[in-house]
Amino acid sequence: MAAVTDADFEAEVLKSDKPVLVDFWAEWCGPCRQVAPILDEIAGAHGDKITFVKMNVDENPVTPASSRVTGIPTINVYQGGEVVKTIVGARPKAAILKELEDLL
Repeated sequence: MAAVTDADFEAEVLKSDKPVLVDFWAEWCGPCRQVAPILDEIAGAHGDKITFVKMNVDENPVTPASSRVTGIPTINVYQGGEVVKTIVGARPKAAILKELEDLL
């Protein structure tokens, strides 16, 4: 999954033509490490419909604050510049797919 930063978030995520799933994570976050391979699998299967990116909240504090990300991992799906889905916490693959089913 590609990384986005505070600097390119608007161009890469908010102005994207297709939905963008953003994984807000940090190096020290155990649950984030559990979710990462699941998201990689989903991206491999559905990357044609949704763009998958990740943002390190320690290196990019502005966007998570403005997106009201208060805990990680947080997965936000943006469409047309707006958050259309939010998943907070580590979830199994089936639960994440269920949340995303209307976009896939």
